[in-house]
Amino acid sequence: MEDPHDFDEIWRADGPMLWRAVYAFTGGRRDVTDDAVAEAFARAMARGGKVRDPLAYLFRIAFRVAGAELARRSKEVQEVPEMSLPDPTQDGLPDLLGALRELSPSQRAAVYLHYQADLSVRDVAHVMGSTSAAVKVHLMRGRRRLAELLGTEEGS
Repeated sequence: MEDPHDFDEIWRADGPMLWRAVYAFTGGRRDVTDDAVAEAFARAMARGGKVRDPLAYLFRIAFRVAGAELARRSKEVQEVPEMSLPDPTQDGLPDLLGALRELSPSQRAAVYLHYQADLSVRDVAHVMGSTSAAVKVHLMRGRRRLAELLGTEEGS
């Protein structure tokens, strides 16, 4: 059976957005992100023509793989101390990165996809395999938590 999906084209067009979304989802864990995205593409290519919506499938699989790895790691005993964030006086970026790590993975993914990747709530729900209502809750809670952590008023 010939594969109707051109995964090379999907990678070129949407791979960077997928990678960045999973990177946000994992709280900046590059190794988990790389593995999750690669695994998602491998599974999608193995299924070939059986995947109706390849991009949504890739997002869901990558989020699931990354989530499973994060859960597995959280159960391990941490013997290596966490790396410290860079100096917080540098343009506020470390503050933001640290605050994003305090959000749940779903909140991070929703915030990234909606505000950075500029997807509508409906599109975020589609690629996350969720509902628009759930995405709205993730966005509201994520904004509220970020405002609390960064010491800003929500909506400013």
